[in-house]
Amino acid sequence: MTNNETEVMKNQAPGRKAMLLRLDPAVHQALAQWAEEDSRSLNSHIELLLRDDLAGANRLPENVQPLRRPGRPPLATYK
Repeated sequence: MTNNETEVMKNQAPGRKAMLLRLDPAVHQALAQWAEEDSRSLNSHIELLLRDDLAGANRLPENVQPLRRPGRPPLATYK
């Protein structure tokens, strides 16, 4: 693991798991474009797609936390 990856993992939100995902560049570009169109980060968009597939296969855990709505959080969360 590189120093940068280690720093990213240290700064992650509590209760969230970090992982490295290797993608074909064309797949990455397609996902990034789709995420941008939906006003989501690439990370949150990938999580949304994974959750949708888990739910479709009846494998989404009942205790999973809800996803944040797309876009910037309300200003109140910055104070």
